[in-house]
Amino acid sequence: MLTGNAHSIGRAAPPARARHQHDAPDTAALFARMVRLDPGTERDRLCAQIVTAWLPMAHRIARRFRDKGESTEDLEQIAALGLLKAVRRYDPRLGAFESYAVPTITGELRRHFRDHLWDLHVPRRVQELRTTVRTARRALMERPGGGEPGVAELAAHTGLTEAEVRDGLSALDSYRARSLDAELAHADRDGGTIADTLGVPDPSFDLVTDLEAVRAGLRHLPERERVILYLRFFEGMTQVRIAGLLGLSQMHVSRLIKDSCARVRSEAADPAA
Repeated sequence: MLTGNAHSIGRAAPPARARHQHDAPDTAALFARMVRLDPGTERDRLCAQIVTAWLPMAHRIARRFRDKGESTEDLEQIAALGLLKAVRRYDPRLGAFESYAVPTITGELRRHFRDHLWDLHVPRRVQELRTTVRTARRALMERPGGGEPGVAELAAHTGLTEAEVRDGLSALDSYRARSLDAELAHADRDGGTIADTLGVPDPSFDLVTDLEAVRAGLRHLPERERVILYLRFFEGMTQVRIAGLLGLSQMHVSRLIKDSCARVRSEAADPAA
């Protein structure tokens, strides 16, 4: 950084500043005090002071990612989280804090885009292949007379294998999932959406599963309890009506239903019991 009186250099234009140069806060003393403290209120207070001092730098880093579809406010919050991690993990013996904090904050932002902005989970290697293939595809298509490049052409241009190119191509649509209401590319004249090609759940499947789960438990119940459960849950009779049919009190029917259901659930949950 330049020092001295401005008059000593006359009216000469100041030298160009480095792109990332800024007035870095002096937090060395705060770090020196913080690293000597055990976790607690005082250490947290010093940590908060340091984070506040360096927050403008974190926000500057966040704004480099503002053209990737996230709001500036969200990016600044993610960058602040990265800054907090850097402050907590920093060891003054490593050198200047900024040299440690910048890659930590940048890494936090990149991790956010990698892990949270893909609608489908895609391994990191495939994400990298997608970026390489997409860049090569655009470059080849922008050449004079260039059309849609094939797999072999993309492989030759990128140095990837054809299998890697196919993986990259398959991931091109994974960043954003298509809506079920999107029209099909080859729909009939009357139109058609992706949802039209999907089946619907059959409620009978759940019934089959439930019946199989309770079958053994029902077989182990006494005949009277099986009849009561059948009348209650398959015939839809009330407890009062069941009680009248079997010559029992309504309270007794209620207790039998409760106990029988508990036994059936227990056997369904643990068939070996």
